[in-house]
Amino acid sequence: MAAKELKRRRFKILYRNYRGPYGGELDLICRDRETLVFVEVKTRSSEEHSRPLDAVNRKKQKLIQRGALAWLRLLGLPDLTFRFDVVEVIASKPPKIRVIENAFGMPEYFRY
Repeated sequence: MAAKELKRRRFKILYRNYRGPYGGELDLICRDRETLVFVEVKTRSSEEHSRPLDAVNRKKQKLIQRGALAWLRLLGLPDLTFRFDVVEVIASKPPKIRVIENAFGMPEYFRY
């Protein structure tokens, strides 16, 4: 559902479920026009206790950032713009899907 929503928004899906060689994970790698987008997908049955975005804590962000750095190394560390988005999926009827662009950034010590 998340990939379908991103395609509807004219994102190009480049890769799904990337796992870096030294840890790190990326649910989706996309291109939004000229921007590379690393996407975390979080699904919940409801928002009764919290939003799916709340599960993307600092520890999870570090895993995603590590995966992004591994992907960028595969590309030869190009000079390009990238960002981290989160797609929230609420598995209700009908499902609710929210795309949070720039949900978090890359810490300075991870800059390449």
